[in-house]
Amino acid sequence: MWIIDHNPPPLFNDSNAKAHIDLLLKSSEDDHKIWPHSFEFRLRVSLAAEGYLSIISRVRNVNSKPFSFSFAYHTYLSISDISEVRVEGLETLDYLDNLYQKERFTEQGDALTFESEVDRVYLDSCNTVAVLDHERKRTFVIRKEGLPDVVVWNPWEKKSKAVADLGDEEYKQMLCVDGAAVEKPITLKPGEEWTGRLELSVVPST
Repeated sequence: MWIIDHNPPPLFNDSNAKAHIDLLLKSSEDDHKIWPHSFEFRLRVSLAAEGYLSIISRVRNVNSKPFSFSFAYHTYLSISDISEVRVEGLETLDYLDNLYQKERFTEQGDALTFESEVDRVYLDSCNTVAVLDHERKRTFVIRKEGLPDVVVWNPWEKKSKAVADLGDEEYKQMLCVDGAAVEKPITLKPGEEWTGRLELSVVPST
């Protein structure tokens, strides 16, 4: 279970001027039945007055042996209509397509738009990705550090019906754009710590 970390280790490059909470998750005996490595996962969630959201994750290896893991933030965005949005910042990147057994392709368009189900991992992306919602005239700006990849997912009509907490038509109003480390797992030696950061803001657009 997550607990509030009242005395977290110092976190550099993060202003305490924002409202924030520090959480701590330690591996349990039940966890070891699934994944036999001991870890500490520290999570800071910060929110600024304008709705600027920052999420910082720190994973420490408290095991006696190295371990490797993949990581992704599940950033679900509320949008006007999936047919009215576009994702910029992924141009010319290679991606793994989970709809085609993780076959590798190269993005050909100037921006990613949506006409059917999408489940892709864009590799070695830049640290800033933008999601433009034309109808609402706003843009989500996603900035990331320590997370080389970007996962883009929308289940579309057929698969949304199989998701228990998603209404049959709600796929039209959501888009998942995640900062992630998927292709190359993160490896930590005993005592080492990894830090990943995602910052999400909303700005007006035309």
